[in-house]
Amino acid sequence: MNFSKVVIEGMAYSLPQDIVSSADIEDRLSPLYHRLKLPVGRLELMTGITERRLWSSNLRPSQASAEAGNKLLKIGINPNEVDLLIHCSVCRDRLEPATASYVHRLMGLGPKTQILDISNACLGFLNALILAGSLIETGQIRRAILVAGENGAPLVDKTIELLNEGPHDRKSIKPFFANLTIGAGAVAWSIANRQFAPPSSPSLGSWVCETDTSHNELCEGDSSGDDLVMQTDSEELLHAGIAVATRAWNRFLDLHQWASSTPELVITHQVGKAHTHAVLNAMNINPSRNFSSFERLGNCGSVSLPITYTLACEKDPLNLKARTALLGIGSGLSSIMLSINP
Repeated sequence: MNFSKVVIEGMAYSLPQDIVSSADIEDRLSPLYHRLKLPVGRLELMTGITERRLWSSNLRPSQASAEAGNKLLKIGINPNEVDLLIHCSVCRDRLEPATASYVHRLMGLGPKTQILDISNACLGFLNALILAGSLIETGQIRRAILVAGENGAPLVDKTIELLNEGPHDRKSIKPFFANLTIGAGAVAWSIANRQFAPPSSPSLGSWVCETDTSHNELCEGDSSGDDLVMQTDSEELLHAGIAVATRAWNRFLDLHQWASSTPELVITHQVGKAHTHAVLNAMNINPSRNFSSFERLGNCGSVSLPITYTLACEKDPLNLKARTALLGIGSGLSSIMLSINP
């Protein structure tokens, strides 16, 4: 769909106060590092992630999302004029009810607000943006708030425990390595029909989706009792993800009649330096157009892409007027690419 009536009315985010460096993670893994004679510093060297933020393990996703959502409301949004609330995270409070119900209550939204969860790995926020944007474009609603709150602390803690206590060798630790890049954060956006938003609000443009589920086993996460576990074939996931994203990128450029150099700002999913370099190289994108947050935030799942765009606009408000390409990739595998226009 080509959006013509949908704008980003406002953006907000929330980050944990606790900063955990890659050196801190390696220090907690000292039994494993000593046993396998692993070189200290490899985590930051391989990923480019200096640090990440983590909340306490018992903080619920709804609390994180609502914290960002309440900051969003302070720009002047009437809680009774929100038609739709979508919670878009990998992390959820529980299976039932929807995590959006807890966020709705914590934000004090009105009784006419429809609530639901959308979860699709790291693409959930973009999926929700397209769904809510389509409802606005067709005149069914006026305004939607999208929130996501991810807390990697339980996964990081469990991974360190498994690595330190298990009979691992250098090969068997590889599927757990990606877990150590995970961080925490929350983000909230309000999107609305342009006639109800400030004139300077950036507009949603057009989008494409490319999916190849033959690779859906390359990154799998699940709950184990009260714990979270995840294993990733990082090398194969990188190759498969780049293939899917490249096909999406070519369709995206054709749809917009753009060249690779046309977007003035590019935001990708924030995995680490190897993924970022591979994406930019495969799509012939000038690295100077890219804005990244993984160096300080790590991989925050569904929060990563929208919080990175939010931070880019906070750092330089001129980015609100830039032709922007949001390049999402999620395990499964699927890629969604969406343009934002001044």
